Amino acid sequence: MAKKNVLGRGLGALIDGADAYFAKEVGSSINEIEISKIVANPFQPRTKFDEEALNELAASIKEFGIIQPITLRIIDGDQYQIIAGERRFRASKIAGLTTIPAYVRTADDEGMLEMALVENIQREDLDAIEIALSYQRLIEECKLTQENLSDRVGKKRSTVTNYLRLLKLPARLQKGIVEKTISMGHARALVNIKDAEMQLMIYDEIIKNEYSVRRVEEIVRNYNEDNSSFQPVEKEIKQKFPTEYLDLYNHLSKYFQSRIDFRMDQTGKGKITIPFGSTKDLERILGILDKIDA
Repeated sequence: MAKKNVLGRGLGALIDGADAYFAKEVGSSINEIEISKIVANPFQPRTKFDEEALNELAASIKEFGIIQPITLRIIDGDQYQIIAGERRFRASKIAGLTTIPAYVRTADDEGMLEMALVENIQREDLDAIEIALSYQRLIEECKLTQENLSDRVGKKRSTVTNYLRLLKLPARLQKGIVEKTISMGHARALVNIKDAEMQLMIYDEIIKNEYSVRRVEEIVRNYNEDNSSFQPVEKEIKQKFPTEYLDLYNHLSKYFQSRIDFRMDQTGKGKITIPFGSTKDLERILGILDKIDA
């Protein structure tokens, strides 16, 4: 029955004096707030919460309590609104808690939105589009520049820019990112094409042919350099090599720092192709070959 004594007590139940330590660090005490008096944050950027993940967190809370207190602000007397920690709040309700440890702060709506967005970006498993939308809201609604934003979220400005550029993609492509049909790497490559129809054509080919990010980057680079249309190809049949050939393929790819093309027919004949992405890359590969020849 010892676990029941831990319920709701959080980190203080695991480490003596932890609550006092955190109160000192954040400059405010940890309060036990009745869950019935807490309402959700209307500025919460995450609109969907994974049920399975919530149930897993609820099970953890039943065993260990809330390790990290949520953050609230007071509204209308004895009512509280969530600034950060809605996922923990939802899981606590599932776990059957009647109170939850919380820091209580004062924040206006704009400050509340900024804190919620920044906390959400840093702590939740958002997809790339959700992150991009959160960045966009911070810029538009909290009047931040990209440089200010990069400081707030602890990311390089180029990283922030790459996320924001995803919002320029057609809706079907953005949906593909959300549904993990393509990776952010694929999407970042496609952003470099201005023609939306061409972006969608290549997107369809990525799905059809299971193109790697490197392959898409090559397609985009060739399209932009030659200013020519992309020609779809029939899906290549994936070869299954014996272990020794697969080891050789992996070894060569690592040695040349390039994903080589290894082909072999039923008679045992084939070829090894070493692709390069630029003149500088070609010179690098030639330098490696010269060392072998020496």
